[in-house]
Amino acid sequence: MLEIQDNLYRVHSAEPEMIFVEGGTFWMGCTIEQEESCDSDESPLNRITLNSFQIGKYVITQAQWDLMMSNNPSLFKGDCLPVGNVSWDNVQEFINHLNVATGKQYRLPTEAEWEYAARGGNKSQGYKYSGSHNLDNVGWFKDNSGDTTHQVGGKKPNELGIFDMSGNVWEWCMDLYGSYSASDQQNYLDFFSDPCHVLRGGSWYCPALRCRVTYRDADKPDKFHGSYGFRLVLSDVKK
Repeated sequence: MLEIQDNLYRVHSAEPEMIFVEGGTFWMGCTIEQEESCDSDESPLNRITLNSFQIGKYVITQAQWDLMMSNNPSLFKGDCLPVGNVSWDNVQEFINHLNVATGKQYRLPTEAEWEYAARGGNKSQGYKYSGSHNLDNVGWFKDNSGDTTHQVGGKKPNELGIFDMSGNVWEWCMDLYGSYSASDQQNYLDFFSDPCHVLRGGSWYCPALRCRVTYRDADKPDKFHGSYGFRLVLSDVKK
């Protein structure tokens, strides 16, 4: 039997549970709640307008990965733990398999979509982390993780009901890493000459500073680490 999830038919067990994110306009980058924490690559502020989309309620788990890929590269093992130790290239292979199996067009979020969702979309309360000013409430990071990943959904969600966007595992984005532009952007997606793809959200081994909703990191598409994971997006899905 097909499972209905937020008006999205899930036809395969590896499909993520999705959250609808209503489109809107927001300031991307070093906004006031980040105080003195911002790095130079979080400026200048970008005024970004996005269409509505759906994003994974959780990062992809090891069980979901194994269903598609018949392997588990993760450093810490457990079906309900985030898959980790995956490169951007590995993730594209997973997405290709999932799209063939489902007939859908899953993809990684753009960096702008990721930050908008992490901030709570049009329900944002202006938190420093995804869902709180207190990272311990919403994320697994260096001070509380015990140096390991944790089951998805173990902390409080953000304003949209999305879990673990601060901490647990870094999340790959579609974009290549580059400098921000101060001009207004519609459905912003960066493809710079930099060879590295954006990573967002921090992880189990990071200090709180790196788990902020505006913090940016990046790595080459063939690089993997025990802290690298991902969540998926669907475009143009109406609630």
